[in-house]
Amino acid sequence: MIEYVPIIESPCIGLCTMDGATGWCLGCGRTIDEIARWGSTDQADRDAVTAELPARMKVLEG
Repeated sequence: MIEYVPIIESPCIGLCTMDGATGWCLGCGRTIDEIARWGSTDQADRDAVTAELPARMKVLEG
């Protein structure tokens, strides 16, 4: 029997460079810890991080 693994959506856009001042990724706005945990954390935690990303990106865009 083949077991299917659900695809977890990610805010990653492939621009994986960390900002030294904030610790956020310049592409998606997540911290390295958030990125590392993304696939193993629950949907509520992913939703909470996702809700913060627009504000983080505004800070990064300066």
